[in-house]
Amino acid sequence: MNIRVLVADDQDLIRAGLVALLTAAPGLEVAGEAADGAQAVRMAAETRPDVILMDIKMPGVDGISATHQILRAHQEDPPRVIVLTTFDLPEYVYTALGEGAAGFLLKDTPPDRIITAVHAIAAGDVLISPHITYQLVETYAQHHHRATAVEDSALRALTARETEVLRLVGNGLTNAQIARRLVLSEATVKTHVKRMMGKLHLTSRAQAVVVAYETGLIVAAANAPHPNVK
Repeated sequence: MNIRVLVADDQDLIRAGLVALLTAAPGLEVAGEAADGAQAVRMAAETRPDVILMDIKMPGVDGISATHQILRAHQEDPPRVIVLTTFDLPEYVYTALGEGAAGFLLKDTPPDRIITAVHAIAAGDVLISPHITYQLVETYAQHHHRATAVEDSALRALTARETEVLRLVGNGLTNAQIARRLVLSEATVKTHVKRMMGKLHLTSRAQAVVVAYETGLIVAAANAPHPNVK
C-alpha cells in the first residue's frame, strides 16, 4: 500500500516540485495539495493522508497552527507531520515539535533525504532530522528550560526502564539501537516507548526529544558528539 502524502506550501513552484518528487517516488502517492494552512486543515480531514509535508510560513493560518488543528482533530491514527521550511530559527523548530510534528526538514534538504524521511516518519519509528535541526533543538532547549508543561510527577510515573528509554530516544537512538544498547528485543523496546509516551501524553518521538532536554534528563553540551540521528 502506498504512503499517501499531503503537500502544504504557499509557493506554487515549491509545491509543484514536491508533488513531482513524491509522484515519481516508488511507494508514495500525493493525496492532495494545499496553498495555505486553512486549506491544509480541510484537505487533511477530506483525504486522511498518512504524512503531511507542512510549510511554516503561509498566509492566514500558518503551518504550526495548522499542525495543531490537524493533530487535535485526528487524535486516533493522526497523520504524521513533517515541517518543511526555509526558516531555520530555533523557535520554529521547537514550536513545531512541541505541537506534535514528527520531523523538521529544511527546504534545501536533498530530494532523496526527503523521500527517506517520508518513509521513515510514516513507519512511526524514527525521528528524522538533519544535523542542523538537532543542534537547534539542543540550543533552544538549553535556553528555554521546561517551556513545555511536563510535570515532575509525570516523570516520576515512569519506571526506571521507561526513563532510560526516554533518555535514549532523546539522544536520537532508534528502537533497534536502543534494543542493542539495553540488550532487549525490539518489540520490548517498542512497548516501553509506547508506555512512556502514553504516560507523558506525547504524540511523537520528536516531542520526547524535547521533553528529555526540557526536564534535564539530557543536558546538552556544546562540545558533545552528535548522536546517531538519521
